[in-house]
Amino acid sequence: MTESSYTDWNSMTDKAILAQIGKFIKHQRVAQNSTQDVLSKAAGISRSTLSLLERGETVTLPTLIQVMRVLNQLQFMEHFVLQEQISPLWLAKQEKYKRKRASKRK
Repeated sequence: MTESSYTDWNSMTDKAILAQIGKFIKHQRVAQNSTQDVLSKAAGISRSTLSLLERGETVTLPTLIQVMRVLNQLQFMEHFVLQEQISPLWLAKQEKYKRKRASKRK
C-alpha cells in the first residue's frame, strides 16, 4: 500500500485524528462548492462550530453527524453495522437435531 492510501489510525494521536477529520470535512465542503455559512445553516449549527470542526477542534458527535449528513458522506456508518455471526459449534449442535429420514404418514 502507498502512504497516501493507508493511514495507521491506531498510531495517530486523538488530536491528529481530529485534524484529519477536519481536513476531510473542509475538502468535501470546498469540493461541493459550499461556504461555511451555507453548510453550517444546512446542518443546523453555527458557522463558528463548523470552523472549529474544520480546524480539528473538539465538537460533539451529533454535530459531526449533522455535517456529514449534509455533505452526503454518511457511508462511513457502514463500519458500525453489526453482522450476526453463527458459531461453528452451534451449527454442529443443531446438526444433531436435523431430520435424517422421512417417517410414515399416520
